[in-house]
Amino acid sequence: MVHQLSGAGFDQSLDLKASEPGMSAAVVWGRHEGVETPRILALVLPAGAWGRANADEVQVLSYSLPPPETQADQYPQFAVVKDAEGKLEAFFDLAYPPHQIDKLPSLSEINDYKRIKADPTYRWSMRMYDRLMKGFNALHERIYQTHKDRVNGKNDIIEEVAKLLFLESFRLHHDGALTFEHEGKKLGLKDVFTAAHVKANGAKAVAEIQSAFEHFKLHPDYVVTDDAGEKHAIFDKNAHLRLAQPGNYEAVLSLIQDLGPVTDNQGNVVKKQGTLADIAADVLGRAFDVFLRANFESKGGLGIYLTPAPVKQAMLALAFHDIKESTEDAARLVARDGRGRPAFRFCDPACGSGGFLSVALSHLRRTLDELGGKATATDEAKKKLFAEMCEHSFVGADSSPQMVMLARVNMALLGAPKARIFYTQNSLISPQLEPGTFDLICTNPPFGTPKFNKGQEEAKKAHEEAMQRILETFRSDLTERTGRGGGFDYSPTVTGLAMGGSPNSKGVWKEASTNTDPAVLFIDRCLQLLKPGGRLLIVLPDGVLCNSGDRYVREYIMGTKDEATGEFHGGKAIVKGVISLPADAFKLSGTGAKTSVLYVQKRHARKADPEKFQDEPQTDVFMAVAETLGYVVKNNVEDYSAGVPNDLAAIVGAYVRGE
Repeated sequence: MVHQLSGAGFDQSLDLKASEPGMSAAVVWGRHEGVETPRILALVLPAGAWGRANADEVQVLSYSLPPPETQADQYPQFAVVKDAEGKLEAFFDLAYPPHQIDKLPSLSEINDYKRIKADPTYRWSMRMYDRLMKGFNALHERIYQTHKDRVNGKNDIIEEVAKLLFLESFRLHHDGALTFEHEGKKLGLKDVFTAAHVKANGAKAVAEIQSAFEHFKLHPDYVVTDDAGEKHAIFDKNAHLRLAQPGNYEAVLSLIQDLGPVTDNQGNVVKKQGTLADIAADVLGRAFDVFLRANFESKGGLGIYLTPAPVKQAMLALAFHDIKESTEDAARLVARDGRGRPAFRFCDPACGSGGFLSVALSHLRRTLDELGGKATATDEAKKKLFAEMCEHSFVGADSSPQMVMLARVNMALLGAPKARIFYTQNSLISPQLEPGTFDLICTNPPFGTPKFNKGQEEAKKAHEEAMQRILETFRSDLTERTGRGGGFDYSPTVTGLAMGGSPNSKGVWKEASTNTDPAVLFIDRCLQLLKPGGRLLIVLPDGVLCNSGDRYVREYIMGTKDEATGEFHGGKAIVKGVISLPADAFKLSGTGAKTSVLYVQKRHARKADPEKFQDEPQTDVFMAVAETLGYVVKNNVEDYSAGVPNDLAAIVGAYVRGE
């Protein structure tokens, strides 16, 4: 039996000591996309004992067979049982309550088995994921290589596909006629925006679709307001659909619309014609994210925004685990503010294409399903709360208009067209992000100082002047000293900043250098943006966490240690964990910078003096090293079939178990 399972990809096994004559057993598992599957009990019952092949009996056997040193999380979650003659076979899900199932999930499905049980069409969604991934890549090559159109490069192709995905999202999620004017006639988006219409009408249909985009690109349903009251449409008024070849429109629309019938997990047709709206939201988001990462041209530094999927998933898994475990945080998650809107706010101040936002949306949906209480007491209440959170709870900002547009389309595909994502010249100083208002921030900000060659003196001077202006705004917690020597005194406040300075050996703060790494400023800014008790997970260059010259930054975060008591005092946050990432984590982005994830929780404010921090104890810090992320970079693509483990999955598991 083990040999048969190995043929299906379950290639790891551990023989178990049978508890009675005639019985043989083993635990079997495999690996998919770098993540080990749950263990499967392969059990052969003695002759004449088939009556024991029931869910309760098999579960009892599953707990009695493994050796004592086996960890609890390694007990089998599934079982395959045969009789001694090999004529009878049964499959079981051993999760409570244990029950028989029709077949064992495949290697590619087993880690998503809970989703398969909860979502009756999840297997169909996964097939659509495979279809979209292959189709998006083929489409990109088609426009780039064989059917060249009015675009200048790879990133322009992605932008044009995103515009068409926006129109498809609009077509699917808006009721009514959705009419627009074209050459003096009133047309309906649902009539012209189809592959069949393009095939039948060619260039005429292309012109109609281009007019539709001009009409809907500034639709008020896609205009969002930032914390400063500024309004932002999803597209610039000067953005236009540039693709001109009817064949390319037909290819895109056929890919995203001709999905065939929707089937349940048993293969029964439940809807004659599927749409993108029928695909599980996190599956659709993953397809869009992988499409971007596989095809985005990262030269010039823009690729730094495209954080690898395992890193994003791990960071959000840690955050939402702790939110669920905290009574205070879980209550805040479903609370409302003074205006009756959801109080919980998530932010990525350097959001790029919205990767952290889309993963956070997925985790939030699952967390609401797991939480009880009045706000989520019924499916209708839960659905209403989630819909409102899609509009009010997600904030993203970026200095690249193209990235902002991609992030907006990304979230629109997930059912959050009003997610508050907007362009900002500089998130470090922008009033568009209000201090002290966010519960959770996950981000991978730009870091490193620019290098200027000979002959670039003017550019260097402009950079230094710009940095000087930024640094001046990062000194609200610094009070200028009088008398000889000058400098500043430092006194931390809940919404203050101080990284525009740095202390000398005598503890006197001086103005910071214009060569200060932006990563240091982003730490300070994110702590300012968080509510007291809020959480920050941030990707940082390792130097900030270990270089002696950056010790003041670490002390700024967690305080200075009292050698007599071992306690830390004066810091702004409690360090929860540090996870070292592989050196090639951002290879696709064109950088080999060694990075780590820093996880901190902002200290709470004093009740009697809300601008001052409580002196909370620093607890043990979770430390881990990830050597591989479940893929290797091959031909500028992340190859998840290489058989390397995703260490972050095991690290998250260890954190959740408190190891």
